[in-house]
Amino acid sequence: MSFISDIDKIILTNQTGTRTILKDIRFKLGTSKVYTILGKNGSGKSTLIKALTGLLDKNTFRIVGKALWNDENIFNIDYNRLLKIRKSEIRYALQDLTNNFDPLKKLKYYFDNTGFDETIINEKLKSFMLPCYKDISKLYPYEISGGMAQRLSLMLALLPNPKFLILDEPTSAIDYTNINLVKLTLKEFTSIGNFALIVTHDLNFAKTVSDEIAFLDNGTLTEFKTANVFFDNSLDDYSDFLKSHKELK
Repeated sequence: MSFISDIDKIILTNQTGTRTILKDIRFKLGTSKVYTILGKNGSGKSTLIKALTGLLDKNTFRIVGKALWNDENIFNIDYNRLLKIRKSEIRYALQDLTNNFDPLKKLKYYFDNTGFDETIINEKLKSFMLPCYKDISKLYPYEISGGMAQRLSLMLALLPNPKFLILDEPTSAIDYTNINLVKLTLKEFTSIGNFALIVTHDLNFAKTVSDEIAFLDNGTLTEFKTANVFFDNSLDDYSDFLKSHKELK
């Protein structure tokens, strides 16, 4: 089981013109590991992960290259097959909660669409320290905190037992206790042969949870390195990023 990104470039077209925003995004991800892409805010991390399963707006973005999920090119496969992959094999928990939840729909809508019965949903809710189905299903997304919404997004992403999990800034709205919960969840997820990709600018979280790390800057991605090697390489292109983080601590 593997995921290979072989993207030459991602091109953005808007009112200001057409330009390449990411290029040479090449990596291979394999089983039982947590991979992390670090980068500053605005470096294109969220755009990159949305590109991997064709989630970018085709009226605005054009992707040149391939993304292989177990030898299937996601950019060329049948749309029904793509929907199946997104629904049960590769799952996202996005930072922008407006992309996760419709504010006009109660949370019951999302639970009911999973196809799982209330007992299983309650077990998952409890494991993420969330209210029971009976209580939380009555609420609209704007009636829960940002931290609860982030945990709920992760819980829903894991519910169908995917093989590949993609997380966008998973610690941005949660406290220390829940950060540890995310760490344990990722450890359990990868211990059975699955793998995860995280994008974040949280170096402390990345250092403790990641098996391999890459850095996104100026529209390009470095190679993935083990966490120890990544943080020890003070002469690499990302040394200023690491140095600024240490100065803020």
